[in-house]
Amino acid sequence: QVKLVESGGGLVQAGGSLRLSCAASGRTFSSYAMGWFRQAPGKEREFVAARSGSDTYYADSVKGRFTISRDNAKNTVYLQMNSLNPEDTAVYYCAGDPVIIKLRRGVSSYWGQGTQVTVSS
Repeated sequence: QVKLVESGGGLVQAGGSLRLSCAASGRTFSSYAMGWFRQAPGKEREFVAARSGSDTYYADSVKGRFTISRDNAKNTVYLQMNSLNPEDTAVYYCAGDPVIIKLRRGVSSYWGQGTQVTVSS
């Protein structure tokens, strides 16, 4: 069993930055692909970013603005979000799965509870 706990969400003005963190406990963190998803009000959950080893994927909407990183020693994955705009407002979820392609397809074995990110104009 893997438990994922997100933190770092909040309210930020357009153009600002936030860094989300996801602390993992349970199985061997370093062997898992980790990713971030988001769900805006009235919309389906969408893929944001994923990383496994040197393999990294981003949604087109966040490329060049968001960076996913991980610290295996701390069992933590991060999402650095820069140049935020109101369209980035959503609940952000951390996810973990042994297979990164599953994350790219929106499937994950484990999910966090989510953290709210609100970007004001």
